[in-house]
Amino acid sequence: MKRTLNNTILKLVVAGATLLPSFAANNIPEERIVKKVRTELLTMPFLSIFDNLSYRIDGETIYLYGQVIRPTLKSDAANRVKRLEGVTKVVNEIEVLPLSPYDDRVRLAVARAVYGVTALNRYALGANPSIRIVVKNGNVTLEGVVANEMDRNIANLMANGVFGVFSVTNNLQVEKGRA
Repeated sequence: MKRTLNNTILKLVVAGATLLPSFAANNIPEERIVKKVRTELLTMPFLSIFDNLSYRIDGETIYLYGQVIRPTLKSDAANRVKRLEGVTKVVNEIEVLPLSPYDDRVRLAVARAVYGVTALNRYALGANPSIRIVVKNGNVTLEGVVANEMDRNIANLMANGVFGVFSVTNNLQVEKGRA
């Protein structure tokens, strides 16, 4: 009888110990997880202005989106986010852009055109430039945040003026609270 009681208590302790991490994860504020995921993605080595990463949080699951030029960035992003406290699952939907010398030339030319304009060169400053240039098969997508609508339009015009660009999709957002 005593042995059965001890085995039952041991089983309850083991079961309780396996449930603790899931309860602890539920108590982590979502703002804290958002900040940690953002930090992990932005501090990745080799992340450049030609890579665009975004994410969505659904409970304890993180969904990763975007485009990268290096295949290792896709797996690195998932591995960095997966190890965070409070994250139980990572769905990695990051697209690896095709290797193309043509696209590489277009990337550099668009970067020079956009960041070379006096009105926009401030966006190139810092470790995390706010204008991202995604090129796939000669088609350019501008991602990120700018201070005003004029900067958004200038970036679009400069990217459209680059030789070899087939189309430009301007997804630049204007900072909230600014006109």
